[in-house]
Amino acid sequence: MPETTPRADGAAAPLIELDHASQVFHVKGKDIPAVSDVSLSVDAGEVLCLVGESGSGKTTAARLAAGLASPTGGAVRYRGKDLSTMTRAERREYRRDVQYIHQDPYASLNPIRSIQSTLSIPLRRHGMAKGQTEVDATVDELLTRVDLTPPESYKAKFPHQLSGGQRQRVSVARGLTLSPKLLIADESTSMLDVSIRVGLLNMLTRLRREQNVGFIYITHDLALAKYFGWEGRTAVMYLGKIVEAGPTPQVINNPQHPYTKALLDAVPEPDPELTQQKKAGGGLRSAEVPDLSALPAGCAFEPRCPLAQDRCRTERPVLETSPGLAGHDVSCMVVTDPRTRAASTPQAGGPP
Repeated sequence: MPETTPRADGAAAPLIELDHASQVFHVKGKDIPAVSDVSLSVDAGEVLCLVGESGSGKTTAARLAAGLASPTGGAVRYRGKDLSTMTRAERREYRRDVQYIHQDPYASLNPIRSIQSTLSIPLRRHGMAKGQTEVDATVDELLTRVDLTPPESYKAKFPHQLSGGQRQRVSVARGLTLSPKLLIADESTSMLDVSIRVGLLNMLTRLRREQNVGFIYITHDLALAKYFGWEGRTAVMYLGKIVEAGPTPQVINNPQHPYTKALLDAVPEPDPELTQQKKAGGGLRSAEVPDLSALPAGCAFEPRCPLAQDRCRTERPVLETSPGLAGHDVSCMVVTDPRTRAASTPQAGGPP
């Protein structure tokens, strides 16, 4: 796949694209819509942060982008080519170009392989290094890049001989072995100390800027999305759908959806006065998340939304541009419809 397949309008296709992708799991006779009609894209050198609570569907969406699962609806394309129609050679190149950094290094690292073996096998298999000397030098460089120094102290060890943070750094190093075009990082810094976390994010930022690597960065922490994705875009997911998406500065500084505002309110503040202001501003009507197998008839966020109106119980919102904010999409009728926005008043406390 040496060239990017152009789109119908002549523009270059995104590096990765989910086009109305859905993923439904069938569990005990019930349909569980983990991802529903999600459309997103990432260009070379761009970072897209997927943000949401646990169970929001962000990891499932990332697995679709990584080809680890096939969508039950819609399509996933790499450089304009549908993954389901790729030839064997195209699939091999796609596998090399798109790398996934798993959240749990305890499960993602093979316990019977040394760190040297874990990092050298993909290098040999894809011809990224020739000869033992070059393989060893590349492994040393990878370990150094993720602050596992000196490399000689780690190469002969096995995963159980490392701390959780060290294992996570090995997972990141493995994701970098094949010089990927797209890195999908699933909470990849969650097990690291703050100082190491910042250093690793800075390293990934340099990789994006210097080598034009695209990123899908998954996190439940909007503070991390702000730090790593400030120059990119952020998409907020709730119960399998994108409820807000736009440039990260706009989403962070001018959130439109009440769910995004709730996530921002959950970010710890060092200033007690700011914490008190957040509490005074009101919160969600309920902490209980609806069951994916029995979603509300209207807006899925309605049972928890402080702005909910009668129509929200029966009508489903669509993702559309927020008034006056180009490139900033939101799925909320109260925000996008001037009639309901004018009539809206926040509801504190329990349901009406």
